[in-house]
Amino acid sequence: MMRSESRVLQVNLDDDEFHTTVRNSLRQRPRAIPPKFFYDARGSELFDLICTTPEYYLTRTETGILDDFGADMAKRIGASCVLIELGSGSASKTPLLLQHLADDAAYVPIDIYEPHLLQSTQRLSMLFPEMRMHPLCADYTRLPSVKFDGYAGRRRVIFFPGSSIGNCTPDEAVQLLRHAAQLVGANGAMLIGVDSKKPPAMLNAAYNDAAGYTAAFNLNLLARMQRELGAQLDLDGFAHYAYYNAALGRIEMHLVSQKRQIIDLENEVFQFDEGETIHTENSYKYTVQEFQQLARAAGWHPKMLWSDREGLFNVHYLSLSANEPHHLPQQGR
Repeated sequence: MMRSESRVLQVNLDDDEFHTTVRNSLRQRPRAIPPKFFYDARGSELFDLICTTPEYYLTRTETGILDDFGADMAKRIGASCVLIELGSGSASKTPLLLQHLADDAAYVPIDIYEPHLLQSTQRLSMLFPEMRMHPLCADYTRLPSVKFDGYAGRRRVIFFPGSSIGNCTPDEAVQLLRHAAQLVGANGAMLIGVDSKKPPAMLNAAYNDAAGYTAAFNLNLLARMQRELGAQLDLDGFAHYAYYNAALGRIEMHLVSQKRQIIDLENEVFQFDEGETIHTENSYKYTVQEFQQLARAAGWHPKMLWSDREGLFNVHYLSLSANEPHHLPQQGR
């Protein structure tokens, strides 16, 4: 394989999936569309803006943890590993880990939106010109069977930052973690960011930023339906709604119909009552013990934990080897 490869390999992508999912979702009650469809060009841009808001603590907190402990993380996973990042997006935090890996390490970013994937890989290739990079345009929730030609004998490590595991229900999270274990093999490991439970006011503020970026991000799903699917709908007839569901331990994001109205998709009419919603995202929050229980159910062994001093966010180190030593948690700034 080429060192710092710029060509993006597409794996198991379905060009009609957005159309099929939206149509089937609108036929159901209650209605729900998976959050992976947020990420077209505009959605990716808006998410990057969300990450800069003062209310959205997740990005800056995890960045601080990686900045403080990236060297220790690299030591645990092995400096010459194959690092596979799920949902790499803009990969803004990734250099904090890559800078501590050896030049003979390899980086495999996986993301569903190809232009973003290509742009971030090219940027990282300039920062780490000796490191081999093999970008894959794929849906990480369907972890592809990837052939790692040229990496025989290298340890494979999943890097899954951003608390994206929270978009899955607990059962879905266990299934994804099992698939991740199959991808990396018997000697594999994982570094995964997980948002912790905290006061509802802080959580609600994080998903209802004053600048309105999260609202625009949510509503862009409808705009994408207009642009790509030709859906006829009143964009102003829906509103962003996000709240912390304490009973289920998750933020829920919805698009709420402000009136009685319809969405017309290829002459199929979907009626909405006032107050009816399309459920667009969950973001589960976990205590350390709750997440480690999920990891163990999927066959992983929790070995190490890094967090910020306030305990807002955690980065877990998981191994498939039961014999690897445990280490005491560490707290950063």
